[in-house]
This record gives sequence, C-alpha cells and structure tokens, in this order.
Amino acid sequence: MEYVIIGILIVIIVLIVILLFKGINESHIIEKIGKIETNVVKELGEFKGSLEKDINEEFTKQNEKLEIRLRLINDTVNERLDKNFEKTNKTFTSVLERLSKIDEAQKKIDTLSKDIVSLQSVLTDKKTRGIFGEVNLKHLMENVFGVNDKVFKMQHTLSNGTIVDCALFAPEPLGLVGIDSKFPLENYRNMIDKNNSQDLRASYEKLFKSDMKKHIDAISSKYIINGETSDQAILFLPAEAIFAEVNAYHSDIIEYAYKKRVWITSPTTLISTLTTIQVIIKNLERDKYAKVIHKELRLLDEEFKRYKDRWDKLSRSIETVGKDVKEIHTTTEKITKRFNSINEVEMENLTYEETE
Repeated sequence: MEYVIIGILIVIIVLIVILLFKGINESHIIEKIGKIETNVVKELGEFKGSLEKDINEEFTKQNEKLEIRLRLINDTVNERLDKNFEKTNKTFTSVLERLSKIDEAQKKIDTLSKDIVSLQSVLTDKKTRGIFGEVNLKHLMENVFGVNDKVFKMQHTLSNGTIVDCALFAPEPLGLVGIDSKFPLENYRNMIDKNNSQDLRASYEKLFKSDMKKHIDAISSKYIINGETSDQAILFLPAEAIFAEVNAYHSDIIEYAYKKRVWITSPTTLISTLTTIQVIIKNLERDKYAKVIHKELRLLDEEFKRYKDRWDKLSRSIETVGKDVKEIHTTTEKITKRFNSINEVEMENLTYEETE
C-alpha cells in the first residue's frame, strides 16, 4: 500500500510540474512520463509480488494456527464425549440395576399380595383367627422369655377346668396371670368400612363393643380364681389397629375392662409388659442368689473366726514349745559343758597315774 501511495503522489507531482512548465519540450515530458509510468508499474509489480508473498505467508501461519486450534477443540470435544459417554453408560447401568431391583420388588409385592389374600381368607374364619392369635401370643412369649416352662405355659388348665391360652408364672405378689387371645374382627371391619352408611356403621359399633365386653366378662370369670391366680388377667388383641381403635375412640370399653380387672394389650404393649415382668424376675433371682451368697459369707466368717482362735492357740503352743526348746537347748549346752569338764578331769588323772 505504501508503494501505491508513493506512485500516486509521484504522478500528481509530475502533473503539477507539467502545468508549471508548459514551455518545456512536449516530447521530453512524454518521455519523462513514460519513464515514470514504467517505474510505477515496476514498483507496483514488485509491491504486488511482495503483497502476495506476505499474504501467502500470513495465510499459511493463520491456517497452521487454525489447524492447531481445531485439533485442540477436536481433542477437547472427544475427551468430553468420552466422559459423557462413560457417565451415560454408568447411568444406564444403574438404571438397569434399579429396574431389575424394581422387578424383584414387584415380584415380592405380588407374592406378598397373594399371602395377604390368603391371610385374609384365613382371618375370615373364627377358629383360624383364634389359632392365629394363639400362635402370635406364643411367639411373643418365647421372644421375651425363651422356651421356659417355669415362666410360662401355653394351654394351661386351671382348677375350674378352663384352659387359658397362656399362663404366666409371675413372681409374688402377682402370681399366676392368665393371658387369653381374642380377635373380634368381623364387626370391627364393618364398623370402620366407609362404604357402609352411618347408621349401619353405628349398629356395627354397638356389636363390636358387645363383642369386646363379652370377651372381657369371659376372661374375668374363667381366668381370675381366688387363691390360685392373680386378681387380674390380660386380654391380648393380635391386631394393633383394633387396640388403637379401642384406646382412641372407646374409652368406655377400657373403663369396663378396668372394673373387671382385665388389661387389654396389643403385641407392642404386651411385649412391654412382659419385658417389665422379666426384669422383675431377674431382680428377684439376683436377690435370691445374693441372699445365698450373704448366708455363705456369714458362715464363712464364723469358720474363719474358729480358724483364727485355733491358730492363736497353735501359735501360743508353738511359742511355748519354742520357749521349752530354747530352755532345753540351754540345758543341753550346760550338760555338754559338764561332760567336757568331766572328760578333762579324767584325762588329767589318767596322766598323773601313768607318770607315777
């Protein structure tokens, strides 16, 4: 560009000179202009070649930079694609694992649903409900006390000929406590069924309360025997929902049971009660063994006193014997000295007689 500007300036200067010097020979001027034009064209050609060379060199440099930048971008993109693919692969694997777990859970839910249906069919019969409650009660007793006939016994016969589901042999003053399982399910279900009308649910509620009071009366009359059992018994409800219903909305049943000395429990509350009794039993056992240990220690103390008296007597005897031994030792030394003196005297006499 600099050469182009210089050439244009030269042309302008030449024109000015031509205008100023009109009297100069025209042929001479034309010649001069031709030379100038030749020089300008030459310089423009050189400038064009140099410019093309510079442009080519700059284009090559920029192309190399662009290639390097493209390679960097390509490497970065590939790296990120690899990372994203790895993350996607992990996510996909995790999704497959979760789907497999969901499938397993679905199978378990299906199995559980079948079990629930079969359990519902079992609970529709009164006899099977009774067996279910007894089995549940037995499991609770064994979980707390283990298999221990000294603490509890299932299907225990009382003196009045009745058989209680479980007899708990609690420590005095509580004594034998009867635990009987009851499962009033039918009227309870109808009572809480929202599909039934309000009046129908109210009638089922009365029947449910009547069922509960009948069970309470039966337990109070059969399993509380003066002089044989405790003055109270336990009604075990195998279903937490029924127990919660009674405690939340039917306080009259709780009061009625309290008057009859019957305590209503659920699996949770019965475990708490049994655990408390277990602690009492362990404390009594510990106290009993503590009394035995105390008695043995007292006897041992007496024996040790006798031992001490005898040892004192023996020690005094040993001291007396030691004193006698010392005196005997002294006497022995004196006797020894006497014998030595006698021996010396005999030797002197014997020497004297031999000399004579």
